[in-house]
Amino acid sequence: MGSEDVLKSASTLASYNVLLQVMFRVLTFILNAFTLRFVSKELMGVVNVRLMLLYSTLVFLSREAFRRACLSGEGAGRNWRQVINLLWLTFPLGCVWGVLLVCVWWWVLQAPDPESIPHYVPAVGLFCLSALTELLAEPLWVLAHAHMFVRLKVIAESLAMIAKCLVTVVLVVSAPQWGLYIFSAAQCVYAGFLLLCYVLYFVHFLGSEEAEKKLFPIRHITDLLPSRVDHEPLLNWKLTTLTWSFFKQSFLKQILTEGERYVMTFLNVLNFGDQGVYDIINNLGSMVARFLFLPIEESFYVFFANVLERGQDVRHQKQEEVSMAAEVLECLLKLVLLIGLIISVFGYAYSHLALDIYGGELLSSGAGPALLRCYSCYVLLLAINGVTECFVFAAMSKEEVDRYNLVMLGLSVSFLLLSYWLTWMLGGIGFILANCCNMALRITHSIVYIHRYFLQSECAPLWGLRPHSAVITALGVSSILTGFSEQGEEEEVKRPEVKAEDLIGARDKLAFGTEVKSKTFEVMQECEQAGKVAPSVFSKVRSGSETAFNKPSKRK
Repeated sequence: MGSEDVLKSASTLASYNVLLQVMFRVLTFILNAFTLRFVSKELMGVVNVRLMLLYSTLVFLSREAFRRACLSGEGAGRNWRQVINLLWLTFPLGCVWGVLLVCVWWWVLQAPDPESIPHYVPAVGLFCLSALTELLAEPLWVLAHAHMFVRLKVIAESLAMIAKCLVTVVLVVSAPQWGLYIFSAAQCVYAGFLLLCYVLYFVHFLGSEEAEKKLFPIRHITDLLPSRVDHEPLLNWKLTTLTWSFFKQSFLKQILTEGERYVMTFLNVLNFGDQGVYDIINNLGSMVARFLFLPIEESFYVFFANVLERGQDVRHQKQEEVSMAAEVLECLLKLVLLIGLIISVFGYAYSHLALDIYGGELLSSGAGPALLRCYSCYVLLLAINGVTECFVFAAMSKEEVDRYNLVMLGLSVSFLLLSYWLTWMLGGIGFILANCCNMALRITHSIVYIHRYFLQSECAPLWGLRPHSAVITALGVSSILTGFSEQGEEEEVKRPEVKAEDLIGARDKLAFGTEVKSKTFEVMQECEQAGKVAPSVFSKVRSGSETAFNKPSKRK
């Protein structure tokens, strides 16, 4: 596949990924708004922080390194038998991680109150089971991604997400008392649908005319199982060592990516209710980053990995492909920088309004708007880091990846310490500020690497990080106008101050001149008319002559 074909396929894949992530985020957005009206924020905190952290940790540590290695120039296009054998190691590795993580989640972490949040122990096991189910589809996912099967990815993940949402909505409405079982079942349905879609597609595709036209390297469904070929080793040693390098890096990257959740889970700096609110705002703030920037990073990593030769100096590569990679990198930097600046300007101004529309006073009061304002600025750093690291990981040699692991180790330690300290001082905002500091350091490292990489060529892709003066002027004016607009709206919504004498006057006028409609008063009137004693649970002394208005004598 030529460079232009790879670029076209990567662009198409990125476009479909963006649409797919938009659908995912919108469905999750609506689902959270819906479930908040049926379950407590404490339950949402346990599900979205504690249990989803278990799921993401198990899946990420088991497959991320294999994906990066097998989709790079060392994996794609090589001996697919050895690649598939390597990919099947994700499942036993996931089983090992699953046993370790489940033991930690059961016996090390503090369990929620079983009265308010029951079924915690089986929910942990079910989330682990769903993660292992998803890992079974990993060889199929890598094959589809490497050969740009865009339609398969879109259909499989769309159906899985829709099924998950339907199960969640039906069970939340019909059986809210099931609690954590609802979200555990929904997660298992998601993983099962994902695996089923990939299996059915390849069963239909392999051996077809379309597969023969595309010269697909796998001919039968049994070839997707691990096996040995005569006169060939079971695994590609070079690819295996590259996977090990990425594995060490993925462990550190996971800490950086989910660092605030680890701090919340293991250090108990926030209770489950506050964790639930923070997670909702975090999902709202990161919506654009996840459905727009992440697909771009994943798709163009494949492009850079296929166009550039890993670990080779630019002078020893095809200059046409180097120029194309530099041009694409510059365009991507301009695109994500512009999007990030627009989100920062308008997100900072309208954070309070957005939270008030989405979650009402529960989210718009307190620290919610401040959290979203900080996240709006953090999105700009996410945008730049995604593209720069996408290029760096595709161009680094194995030795450079190993050296970068040491950098990631330092960043991980500093992030955990900084997030704990800032959260102890500032609350949830401390998590976002710590992420900003670490993201800025990662961007600096990537920019230095890219500058050195193209130093011996005429290309200068980092010019994409310099926005045009007209863009800066327009965004500056917009920032001022939106700031005044938001301030005016908050002043209109602000309620007038209520004085003590106003409260007293209002109390005296309550029900003035109107008929009393209290049920107690009606019973007292009926007893008075009948000449009987009004029922009372406070007095046992009755002479038979009491009425509702003639109080009995005090008990001696």
